Amino acid sequence: MKPSVLQYLKLFLLFAFGGVTTVHVPDQDVLASLHKLHLDGHFSFSDVSTAAQDFGNLSSSMPAAVLHPGSVDDIATTVRHVFLRGEHSTLTVAARGHGHSLRGQCQAAGGIIIKMESLQTAKMQVHSGASPYVDASGGELWINVLHETFKYGLAPKSWTDYLHLTIGGTLSNAGVSGQTFRHGPQISNVKELEIVTGRGEIFTCSPENNSDLFHAALGGLGQFGIITRARIALEPAPNMVRWIKVLYSDFTSFTEDQEMLISAERTFDYIEGFVIINRTGILNNWRSSFNPQDPVWASQFESDGRVLFCLEMTKNYNTDEADNMEQEVNNLLYQLRYIPPSLFHTDVSYIEFLDRVHSSEVKLRAKGMWEVPHPWLNLMIPKSSIHTFAREVFGKILKDSNNGPILLYPVNKFRWDNRTSVVIPDEEVFYLVGFLSSAPSSSGPYSVEHTLNLNNRIIEFSDKAGIGMKQYLPNYNTEQEWKAHFEARWETFVRRKNAYDPLAILAPGQGIFHKALLPLSS
Repeated sequence: MKPSVLQYLKLFLLFAFGGVTTVHVPDQDVLASLHKLHLDGHFSFSDVSTAAQDFGNLSSSMPAAVLHPGSVDDIATTVRHVFLRGEHSTLTVAARGHGHSLRGQCQAAGGIIIKMESLQTAKMQVHSGASPYVDASGGELWINVLHETFKYGLAPKSWTDYLHLTIGGTLSNAGVSGQTFRHGPQISNVKELEIVTGRGEIFTCSPENNSDLFHAALGGLGQFGIITRARIALEPAPNMVRWIKVLYSDFTSFTEDQEMLISAERTFDYIEGFVIINRTGILNNWRSSFNPQDPVWASQFESDGRVLFCLEMTKNYNTDEADNMEQEVNNLLYQLRYIPPSLFHTDVSYIEFLDRVHSSEVKLRAKGMWEVPHPWLNLMIPKSSIHTFAREVFGKILKDSNNGPILLYPVNKFRWDNRTSVVIPDEEVFYLVGFLSSAPSSSGPYSVEHTLNLNNRIIEFSDKAGIGMKQYLPNYNTEQEWKAHFEARWETFVRRKNAYDPLAILAPGQGIFHKALLPLSS
């Protein structure tokens, strides 16, 4: 059965927000061939409109079918079926986790979407011991991994800020948060993967076994295979977290303090920075959840018309270690140059802290503000360029930060494995800078058009000024742009594509390769 007219109309409503909708009428022969596949799960052919949308709400491509896999073999059978149709078939396949992509990366126009959250064939297995780990499905949410491993007093080392994402989704990008400076991104904490390649073959791979495919898939933007299982390194999990926020008015002090903290042997467990531009009542908002060191000062503080910088840090501890934690935190805070009365803190459970963004999601959903366009821009900026970047962007290009949070915090390059596919700046310290905008209006300062214009101005300035930035969750439209992104690593990326997905079947929404147009050399 074809998608209904109503489903098509829902997708076309994206145009009202500046989005782009692509509709391909499914080939009936293709649908008939999928019906004949012997599967443990099943295909959906009519109710497919949700698979044409994502968190970004900026583009939409209607698939021909959605696979709800009952096993890894279902995924392999489906991909192999598409592969055997040959290079002249336009059919493609995209793995969809929680649908948190920004520009249609998890979509496949007229193709097949694999609903990875349906892949629950094997229960998570936690292995304790000297080098603990968990085996989990590629479609498992990180929040579920946290709850399961915590039962054993363990947890993964590296996280994303938002945990309601799938393992396969974040590992296909990198997976970053405030623990990255210490443990590297999530892709630096993987022991083993199970992958279905673009030929429909199933491989188990690790740094020692099928290592080229292992490193290709990590940060590989879904181009080389579908991650169906991952073995994630674990560490002992604390019970509690001391959660601290302080303010800076001087960018140099803000960045130098962060750089000092990420290089120290004894430091905080999580470090992230935020830029606050012309925000009203910022400290009053904090007071709903945090205790101010100086309540009078906090109540009188004016943030309007100012560019301020927030440093957010945590220290993990168990209840019987509270006194030692207090001393360590005070010793670290003594070394920092924040505005003295701006110290806010609270104590929460480890799980509550890690799942902190979900509570914001619940509030935004209640207001109808979650499922709006999200024209995000995520950049990686070399340490040597961060001051030049900040002088132009904060207060000149951007007059306020009311559209959403602006993240800015440093990480250590040596924690990233250069054998993976992810591309980072070539400096020992670089900054993750995220402009996490929402665009709920069809016009004006909160519109998609206005926000994308600001994003483009930031990118154009960075290019002209020689900032040396790289995009995280990259979005490019031409092969030339992708070559510039990968630079010397483009040849390796193309070689791996030809080896593991020679017909360019997988992850077409990334826009890197196009089926039947795959470059044969660099």
